[in-house]
Amino acid sequence: MTRSLLLSNVRLADGQPVSVSIVDDRVAALGPHVEAQPDALAEDGGGALLLPGFVEGHTHLDKSHWGRSWYRNEVGPALVDRINNEREWRKTSGHDAAIQSLALARAFVQAGTTRLRTHVDVDTDAGIRYVEGVLSTRQTMRDVLDMQIVAFPQSGMLIRPGTVELLGSALAAGADVLGALDPALIDGDPVASLNATFGLAERYRKPIDIHLHEPGEVGAFTLKLLLDRVEAMGMQGQVVVSHAFCLGALPERERDVLLERIAHLRVALLTSAPPSRPVPPLKICRDKGVTIFGGNDGIRDTWSPYGVPDMLERAMLIGMRYDLRRDDDLAIAFDCVSDAAARGCGFADYGLRVGARADLVLVDAKCVAHAVVARPRRKLVIANGRIVVRDGELVNAV
Repeated sequence: MTRSLLLSNVRLADGQPVSVSIVDDRVAALGPHVEAQPDALAEDGGGALLLPGFVEGHTHLDKSHWGRSWYRNEVGPALVDRINNEREWRKTSGHDAAIQSLALARAFVQAGTTRLRTHVDVDTDAGIRYVEGVLSTRQTMRDVLDMQIVAFPQSGMLIRPGTVELLGSALAAGADVLGALDPALIDGDPVASLNATFGLAERYRKPIDIHLHEPGEVGAFTLKLLLDRVEAMGMQGQVVVSHAFCLGALPERERDVLLERIAHLRVALLTSAPPSRPVPPLKICRDKGVTIFGGNDGIRDTWSPYGVPDMLERAMLIGMRYDLRRDDDLAIAFDCVSDAAARGCGFADYGLRVGARADLVLVDAKCVAHAVVARPRRKLVIANGRIVVRDGELVNAV
């Protein structure tokens, strides 16, 4: 049976008043004069700003303590301290990746996220148990949240024998993307580590999303090796480099040469815009044709007490980190958690256009810039053509 909904009295980013006709899960018509389908439900938007559903480009659903009691953080400052602490804590804490990922996924939907990419730990202690937990959450949320799962070797790959095979098992079980981590600083052999990663990706025909925290010249060396493999294996448009701190710390000429090659190979960049680390230059990346998008990274976990599952807040933090003040610049921050994130992650049928999947958010804001800085309550969230949030509360989602 066909479902239809007419959403009227809403405004586009340019202020144009429009109505939206939704049939089943698709935008059937969008414009100032839209006829309702027979027997369509009617929803008056009250003059609210119409936005596309938000896209979380990089989070860790399996790690989160969302909804649990406070975690007292006394972890050492080094990356390896945080890796080892989390792995040991998970052994004894009773942390359940299925329960925690579902709690956080629901909170994301409540705040207007309708597409999400999550990295999920795979290691020789837990095997693929965390991936299985998040696969369960994806199944539960399938009608309201489009989720990509990245099989992520958080504890390293080559330094923990058996991890390569476990990553293959995770991909075979349903993970969509192959993750990787600091081939030089964690695995200690960037050539062998990248060879293993690209070999797995080729075997399972999966895209790659690599965490690259490596700084300065070390990161640049690893990045060049990675780009060589993207080109040699024909993986243009199938690789994301997450964080890429090195691109915020290199001399301008060296950085620009890398960015031009990144653009040519259609490699995308992810930034959480952390306040204390170098970050890829947002506007320069965009000017050179590089897709750069945003994500929260971890939210309330053993790594960090910070974060909320609200992509408008992440857009605001991106704006603050990059000193974006003009309205048109704040629209770039929003693009990082909407269109650019959909492109970077490869989410299809996205956006405010006829034929796209009907993932829509209404907020009481004058314009996109106002929405980013004010982060108003979500007046209405439509996911997959269904109203799932009204006045900030879940109404038709799990």
